[in-house]
Amino acid sequence: MSSSLSPCIKSAIRREAAALGAFRTGFALAEPVDDRAARQYADWLDSGANAGMDWMRRHELLRRDPRLLLPGARTLIVMVFPYRQPDGCHHPHIADYALGRDYHAVLRERLTRLARFIFSRTGAISRACVDTAPLPERYWAVRAGVGFTGLNGQLYVPGAGSGFFIGTLITTLPLAPDEPVENGCLRCGACLRACPGGALSATGLDARRCLSYLTIEHRGPLPDGVRLGNRIYGCDVCARVCPLNAVAPPAPLPEFAPSSEVMALDRRAILEMTTGQYRRLFSHSAIRRAPLSQLRRNASHH
Repeated sequence: MSSSLSPCIKSAIRREAAALGAFRTGFALAEPVDDRAARQYADWLDSGANAGMDWMRRHELLRRDPRLLLPGARTLIVMVFPYRQPDGCHHPHIADYALGRDYHAVLRERLTRLARFIFSRTGAISRACVDTAPLPERYWAVRAGVGFTGLNGQLYVPGAGSGFFIGTLITTLPLAPDEPVENGCLRCGACLRACPGGALSATGLDARRCLSYLTIEHRGPLPDGVRLGNRIYGCDVCARVCPLNAVAPPAPLPEFAPSSEVMALDRRAILEMTTGQYRRLFSHSAIRRAPLSQLRRNASHH
């Protein structure tokens, strides 16, 4: 595709992505991850900060080069979709991102529709990636100019905060990349000080102390000394205290609105929940990531 046509198709893709619910869309060249980022990730793994998430050590070559995920890849199209609930709609025990339908399915369906749009216009092939492919999503979101990372490691969209899911299309369509935005993290340290597990530091996140990891990913008994407070699934503290999230969030996609049943859940309801109730209530929820036995473990822990 000629360079003169690139701005036109980029604009068309942005419009289509917005119609599918993307709050912001950016473009990056499909190329290897830079050496500095690769070293930082390797050092983080070597420190053991990934805790029990051994899958983060797999597919090293794929993580370093997105072109290996799609033959002929030329561009990464990175989109962010809002999920943060408005003030007054937060759940006292469950992280915002898990209150609605499972984002994997919601975003994959929308990215697949965008891939069809691109194919119909250009003949280019695309692969949708939503959190499960070995792709460093936040790295590519920064490279694509969608946002910047804060001290808590989350992606921040300028002027809109951090309440977004990331969806990426790797495509064979050659497009001019966007420029990264200036890092707007205030580096005030509010997130570091407020983290209830002391998991955050200037060097990054230590999942071994992160209450989100411990309530969702960690299997078996909780480590000695862990205090969950009122958390059953996930933790939003570092995002809630961030001054950059003081702005009113964009409206979440309709699929991410919480049901009244989920909002009514408390510790007692979790402890008394049957397997059938668990399957019915969370059949299309990210909460299925944690088995019922684990939710009960969390609900009974203080």
